[in-house]
Amino acid sequence: MTAPLLDIRDATLWRGDSCVFEHLNLRIDVGEQVAILGPNGSGKTTLLKTMTREIYPVKAADSWVKILGSDAWNVWDLRRRIGLLSHDLQSAYPGRYRVLDVVVSGFHSSIGVHGNIADAVTEAQRRKAHALLDDVGLPGIADKAIAKLSTGQQRRVLLARALVHEPETLVLDEPTNGLDLAGSFALLDLLQRWQRCNILLVTHHLTDIPPRVDRVILLHAGQVVADGPKTEVLKDTLLSEVYGTAVRVSQVDGYFIASPSVPRSAT
Repeated sequence: MTAPLLDIRDATLWRGDSCVFEHLNLRIDVGEQVAILGPNGSGKTTLLKTMTREIYPVKAADSWVKILGSDAWNVWDLRRRIGLLSHDLQSAYPGRYRVLDVVVSGFHSSIGVHGNIADAVTEAQRRKAHALLDDVGLPGIADKAIAKLSTGQQRRVLLARALVHEPETLVLDEPTNGLDLAGSFALLDLLQRWQRCNILLVTHHLTDIPPRVDRVILLHAGQVVADGPKTEVLKDTLLSEVYGTAVRVSQVDGYFIASPSVPRSAT
């Protein structure tokens, strides 16, 4: 039997001086397409950092956080099995770095390619990086500095980096953060068409959830308030309560859209 991607049992998780989750139980199986949704401060980032081994649970009897069946990962081995795309990762790359080096660094879980890592880069890895740049719609820019690209193009370069080592799971942390409408639409279209790995998406925007993602885990104030098919979770009443404002949910081409719920005038 395949171990779950993420198995959390009765875990207490702190971020800095704040206790974010108490007695958290959650399971995400390999092969699931999942979105973790919630407003700012709901615990999304803490949960993501727990999965990437940046945060560890409080030790307690019969309590654990296991990733792919293990609670004792070497972080470098784990990163080889997970591809990460995030705004924070994009900000970590100095603007002078070549696009090709950014993508190739995905093979080595590094920021850029230098020192001993540069010596370990193979021609096959460079060819794969070029192929991924073609796949994300950015041919012919391998030698450009990443600072010369638009924010949307930079995000697609980071998507190529996340995918270049063929991870089992693609983790997306607020993938459209900072993008304009054109950049957001282009990235979401790529994510919808990319079928080669599982997706774990962390966001506070309904429109970030591609149609292929069916399960939604809704967080609020360190609690899982709903977990199930998105057609059951993404409801007006529940989202209005969680986000603290009146929300009306609609669907367009498989995407869910939240808009303000304005009471109709009396006639």
